[in-house]
Amino acid sequence: MIEGLSHVTFIVRDLDRMAYLLLAIFDAEEIYSSGDEKFSISREKFFVVGGIWVAIMEGDPLPEKTYNHVAFKIPDELFDDYLERIRLHGMEIREDRSRVKGEGRSVYFYDHDNHLFELHTGTLEQRLERYREGLIERS
Repeated sequence: MIEGLSHVTFIVRDLDRMAYLLLAIFDAEEIYSSGDEKFSISREKFFVVGGIWVAIMEGDPLPEKTYNHVAFKIPDELFDDYLERIRLHGMEIREDRSRVKGEGRSVYFYDHDNHLFELHTGTLEQRLERYREGLIERS
């Protein structure tokens, strides 16, 4: 039986550069650094972001950008603050997709290794409710 999400791992070219982004944008807490040791396939660092274990490992970056992404929940009242952090650190912001009003706001951005992140203000329940309302309106 699945108990929940264990962790998310990102392969990055530069551990220190990614660590800085996790700390500066995501308010991550660094929990572990392997230093020069390789207990897994490469050097690694562990963080906690919003209660989620995030691992970064040294390696080749993704060859291209895609829409595959990880979304972290943020409070709506802090949306502009997070957007400013992303801009301040020079991250490439991806154009938002079309949205149904009331499902929350999002900002999508790529890191230096082509990973796409989303910071989202809504919840699954809000999105499903808006979709249900949309179906009723269209009927």
